[in-house]
Amino acid sequence: MISATTKSFIDSLVDYYISEAGSYKQMAKSYSDEVEDIHSATFGIILGSIYSAFIQSYTNQQQKPSLEDMQEFTQLVKKRAAQIKRSIIDAKI
Repeated sequence: MISATTKSFIDSLVDYYISEAGSYKQMAKSYSDEVEDIHSATFGIILGSIYSAFIQSYTNQQQKPSLEDMQEFTQLVKKRAAQIKRSIIDAKI
């Protein structure tokens, strides 16, 4: 089970990436020759960044997340997926 501290960390990451969606959309747009859907590419970049920070938080504690931790992480992020998507769509670049 993910600790309350880690859950709070994940929430703060999601908040950060929502607030910076325009920057990540711009990054995805720079690959427009390779990707057809900029919004999906941006979502993937953001999700990958959140996932990477989650894994790094375990690594910093010399731990590995369990399968249950990974499933809980997925559910935490899925609950906020609509907010992430909306921030990407609304981002002006």
